[in-house]
Amino acid sequence: MVTAAMVKELRERTGAGMMDCKKALVETNGDIEKAIDELRAKGLAKAAKKAGRTASEGVAISYIHGGGRIGVLVEVNCETDFVAKTDEFKQLAYDIAMQIAASNPSYVRREEVPESVVNHEKEVLRAQAIEEGKPEKVIDKMVEGRIEKYYKENCLLEQPYIKDPDKTVQELLHENVAKIGENISIRRFARFEVGEGIEKEDTDFAAEVMSQIK
Repeated sequence: MVTAAMVKELRERTGAGMMDCKKALVETNGDIEKAIDELRAKGLAKAAKKAGRTASEGVAISYIHGGGRIGVLVEVNCETDFVAKTDEFKQLAYDIAMQIAASNPSYVRREEVPESVVNHEKEVLRAQAIEEGKPEKVIDKMVEGRIEKYYKENCLLEQPYIKDPDKTVQELLHENVAKIGENISIRRFARFEVGEGIEKEDTDFAAEVMSQIK
């Protein structure tokens, strides 16, 4: 039996409409976790329909970590100035800036990675596979698999979201598109780290950033 309390909890956890929440709970026999998956899937579908719409408004948000050791500036776009001014949208942009500080991506999306960089990575990965003694017939498949890993590590949209590693930053955007009702995109970012390029002791910045938001 689907109760009003269950619908309320699902709404609070997903931001979806009341009727959508009730329908999802009915379809999943009252299983809230499965209902969340159902709404996420539907949200992704809705977001895909909005992806082609022009997003020329938005905000430029900064995030400073560690007393000034790392600084991030990111531009996140939406369709209207009204949405750009909402606390919800600004929080999303701030979370994305925090993601950049913690995970240090090189690009927003894989399409931005220069072909020369991809080809160089493939050469390095092929050499590694040969050095590991892998059979020639499986090397190409291994290289492609490792290139996919490179994209997931270096492209912001494909990185696991630091606050919920079970979803990617792209999925985070899709959920907010479905919730807000406008196309949302990350246009560009800049990340500065004090002493960058100077040899120094490794530090787990992702863990540091997460420790400050718990």
